[in-house]
Amino acid sequence: MQAYATDKIRNVILLSHGGAGKTSLAEAMLFSSGAVTRQGRVEDGTTTSDYEPEEIKRVSSIQCALLPCEWNGLKLNVLDTPGYLDFVGEVKSGIRAVDAAVILVDAAVGVEVGTEMVWKYAEELGLPRFVVVSKMDRENADFFRTLQSVQSRLSKKCVPIQVPVGSQADFKGVVDMLDSGAETAGVDKGRADKLRESLVEAIAEADDGLMTKYLDGNALSHDELVQGLRAGVLKGSIVPVLATAGAQNKGARELLNAIAAFMPAPAERPPVEAVNAHGNQRVKVTPSPDGPLCALVFKTTADPYVGKVTYYRIFSGNMKADSHIWNTSRDTQERVGAIFVPKGKSQEHVQSLAAGDIGAVAKLAATHTGDTLGQKDKPLKLDPIQFPDPLYSVSVQPKTKADLDKISSALQRLLEEDPSLHVVKDQNTGEFILSGMGDVHVDVSVERMKRKFGAEVVLDVPKVPYRETIGKATKAEYKHKKQTGGHGQYGHVLLSLEPLPTGGFEFVEKVVGGAVPKNFFPAVEKGVHEALQEGVLAGCPVVDLRVTLYDGSYHAVDSSEMAFKIAALQCFRKGLSEGNPKLLEPIMLARVTVPDNFTGDIIGDLNSRRAHVLGMVPGEGVTTIEALVPMAEVQRYAVTLRSLTQGRGIYTTKFERYQEVPAHIAQKIIEQAKAAQAVKA
Repeated sequence: MQAYATDKIRNVILLSHGGAGKTSLAEAMLFSSGAVTRQGRVEDGTTTSDYEPEEIKRVSSIQCALLPCEWNGLKLNVLDTPGYLDFVGEVKSGIRAVDAAVILVDAAVGVEVGTEMVWKYAEELGLPRFVVVSKMDRENADFFRTLQSVQSRLSKKCVPIQVPVGSQADFKGVVDMLDSGAETAGVDKGRADKLRESLVEAIAEADDGLMTKYLDGNALSHDELVQGLRAGVLKGSIVPVLATAGAQNKGARELLNAIAAFMPAPAERPPVEAVNAHGNQRVKVTPSPDGPLCALVFKTTADPYVGKVTYYRIFSGNMKADSHIWNTSRDTQERVGAIFVPKGKSQEHVQSLAAGDIGAVAKLAATHTGDTLGQKDKPLKLDPIQFPDPLYSVSVQPKTKADLDKISSALQRLLEEDPSLHVVKDQNTGEFILSGMGDVHVDVSVERMKRKFGAEVVLDVPKVPYRETIGKATKAEYKHKKQTGGHGQYGHVLLSLEPLPTGGFEFVEKVVGGAVPKNFFPAVEKGVHEALQEGVLAGCPVVDLRVTLYDGSYHAVDSSEMAFKIAALQCFRKGLSEGNPKLLEPIMLARVTVPDNFTGDIIGDLNSRRAHVLGMVPGEGVTTIEALVPMAEVQRYAVTLRSLTQGRGIYTTKFERYQEVPAHIAQKIIEQAKAAQAVKA
């Protein structure tokens, strides 16, 4: 593929709810443009974009794929994205690399949850967009019913520029509404005339000169309609609606024509903002090939043959093969070898790429998704990609001893590929916790970790970090006395334990008269700290109390630090047992945002989870419910919320405090802990 000038490039992303036909349409576009010689099928696992084994197995996209093609003298960089909500991170990455969006809506279903979500993302970035009514050949497909859904749930500015000829099994193609001849192609004349009138009105409203001519009763020429439509698309006042059947390759050529005619070149978009790393001031970056290099890394993958592959969008300057660049996000130099243009899993090497283009490079050592690549003498840093917080967590354990050595590096490399994943080692439970956007996201990531990095893991529900404390003040005494041959062991302590309302832990000594020599105080404190790690109920760490060493005795010969440490540990455990021990659980502050009609169901479900609802905050068609809820009750809440709200609910949680576990639940937790300890023993 030849190098293209900036004004000859169009960067477009395909977005939709899952199953709306993006990959089939992308394949039809590639075939129609001659980029591939055979049109693949999703069901057969032969499409250009769904090439990962996990995608073929699930018959569904799980990653953002770059699909360049040439059309009418232009280079079209088409990004195909997953529609399943678990892979929203891929959408967030891809949408930062483009200048326009094509949003697909299934002709038999209408606007769905994911459609509203991706529309919102495109709106936030001010992207010009098309709406494509897809799968027009599907049973129950209805273009005009779907159009009503689009206009009522997305925007009234969505206006058809095509009408379909037939539908379902009789779908034959589309007729261009900018041409006044729809009635000759088997389209209802009355309906076609009405839609054309609406389109002409929308175009006239986008341009003052055209509006004046239109109001004066003069017909707008075809060229004026085309120019006015393009102006309306670029400023976002018009969203053209088209129709396709990707699997049958109907409407793909017309979509390619529309992208070429009406979508913006990189220079027709507002400049992006960057920070000048030298002066730390914000500057505007225009897509000039003569400007300083400024490229955003929007995707990273691990290729089994070429190593780490870095995908980037150039916002300014040129990327050249066999050169050095500066990673301004990490203040380090990177060596660029060959650069290439990916097309699915295939690659075409090029010598350079200009501002506005999208490409890839292999084996950058320090670069990660979200970094900015540029020049050391003119370092520009773009805002990193913002990923949503993960909602679903699992405990990850190595499957075999051999996997133990691989798991840490494998998890790290997994994060490089997918920054929407999080991995932490829970300091309370010692577990590795892998978090993603949902159960499917986590499962796919684990499959990929095994295939690419050779690490197999076992998944489990993360342990809840319960705590123990005392319910009343108490005192305890313990004497550690042991006589063998020679020196014996002697340590004698008296401790008082009392609840600490302010939380935390305090150790205090109030020994008088030298009953316990000062040089043994550290040993006593060490014994107490050791005992804090494992309570008497369920073996959980002990918190929220003050321990005071107030008396004891010693032996001039047999006393030692070890003896006093053992005495303190046993004395603490004795006092804990006698101090009305209580089990505590972490309480989370949850904020759940759902459409208004789901509010009652969500509150009912939260109540069944022992939640304390604090209040509700109304929004535009949605309600945010704030509640305190035990962590143990919301570990799989992402799956439940999606089910209860048809995928339209979102939530966040953060730790708020610990509080006592109800007695009947505490008893079950204690019994389970003791059973686990018995098995371990």
